[in-house]
Amino acid sequence: QMKYLGIFTNIIFILSLGWYLITNLQWYNYNIQRVFLKHHKQRWHISYFVAPILLFYIIGDFYFNIYALLYLVAIYLWHKSLDKSLVLTSRVKRFFVILFFVTTIIDGLCFLSSGCHFGVFVPLFLSWAISTILEKIFFISFKHQAKQKLKNFNDLTIIVITASFGKTSIKNYLYQVLNKKFNTYMTPRSVNTLGGIVKDVNDDLPLQTQIYIAEAGARQTGDIEEIALFLEPQYAIIGSVGEQHIEYFKTLDNIIYTKMELLKSPRLKHGFVHNSIPIKDYDTITKFPNDLKIISNDLNGICFEISINNQIEQFKAPILGQFNAINLSAVILAAYKFGIKLEDIKMTLLNIKPVEHRLCLNKIGGKTILDDSFNGNLEGMLEAINIAKTFDGKKIIITPGIVESTKEANITLAKAIDKVFDFVIITSCLNKDILKENIIKTKTLVLSNKKDLERALIEHSKSGDLILFANDAPNFI
Repeated sequence: QMKYLGIFTNIIFILSLGWYLITNLQWYNYNIQRVFLKHHKQRWHISYFVAPILLFYIIGDFYFNIYALLYLVAIYLWHKSLDKSLVLTSRVKRFFVILFFVTTIIDGLCFLSSGCHFGVFVPLFLSWAISTILEKIFFISFKHQAKQKLKNFNDLTIIVITASFGKTSIKNYLYQVLNKKFNTYMTPRSVNTLGGIVKDVNDDLPLQTQIYIAEAGARQTGDIEEIALFLEPQYAIIGSVGEQHIEYFKTLDNIIYTKMELLKSPRLKHGFVHNSIPIKDYDTITKFPNDLKIISNDLNGICFEISINNQIEQFKAPILGQFNAINLSAVILAAYKFGIKLEDIKMTLLNIKPVEHRLCLNKIGGKTILDDSFNGNLEGMLEAINIAKTFDGKKIIITPGIVESTKEANITLAKAIDKVFDFVIITSCLNKDILKENIIKTKTLVLSNKKDLERALIEHSKSGDLILFANDAPNFI
């Protein structure tokens, strides 16, 4: 009976380890190397993976049943504390089915064989390997299915957008302008990987679509080329390029080169390229922004001028941040290329809706809320600070700093914060030391748990204050 109980608790223990492993894999796009070498909280690996496995081999069989139960409770409490918990996708469910059967078979063989100790590494490694191979086979099939679906469209025009920052905003703004004249569909939220696009094409792309707008992101060289060769867009937009994700690409040149992979589309007719990209002049390339001049930029929106056909044209939009004038200039030029009249573009921009969580203005309980929680680049965050600067009253900023960027960028951010804000709430340990060292005049509060944020805001803010949410890193970062 004790051996039967040992098999049961061993399965529970390994499934708990599997829960920790697959949660981290999902966060890091199922890249095992990034999970173990690029994870921002390596101490979690020690506490919830390495130490438990070592203890498994140290603790005797008599105490193992109690230990396995305690570990299960620890994983439950850890998972409950996360603000980005595991999503039970089909892939995750398949992983657990494989892990259960592999563990059960190995434990069964150990039960029949004397002197065999229930293992941990073998079932975890085998399940991860089988799952990875199986998903690659499935993905080849899904990708082929999506490619065939795209071929079945009559005259489908595809636009793909990439940038270090701003691609989701450009996508949303362009959709709102083009949808006035064409049956337009865009990828949801911030879906920008090949896998996400393949799933979107298979599951959600309507057959009556005339224009399909997608965005392309990258963590390594070749990622955007894969998307370009799969979708074969006729139109490409390459927005602002900077040091976002510099830890993966190492140099700015590598980032620029990767973004330019979008121009390798075999069906490319025209590209709209930000002037930060060092590309020669071609008839099929339009640089932007053209002679951009900001007329006004405050909490009411932006007013700007750009040159179109050697004529200066003025546009207004209820969108915050002068960097959005750059994004909108790409939208204007692309829409104009599609035959939409400038007057119609101007009218649409007057009523254009901001992208959720990207420098959105709200009024809640008498407080002015600037929600820029999905913006994680230095240029955008500095612009949000400049917008907040125009507010007359107490100003509070809530930020983890800049994730996946340089120390210098966070120092620049900290110094800008110190000049404008009256109170700073730091929501991550990742950049805590850099921010505190360079925020000298302004009072700071470091939260060890983001769940304490509501209480901190009740204590430190009141009606009439401005609160800027600048970036929002999940607590695994």
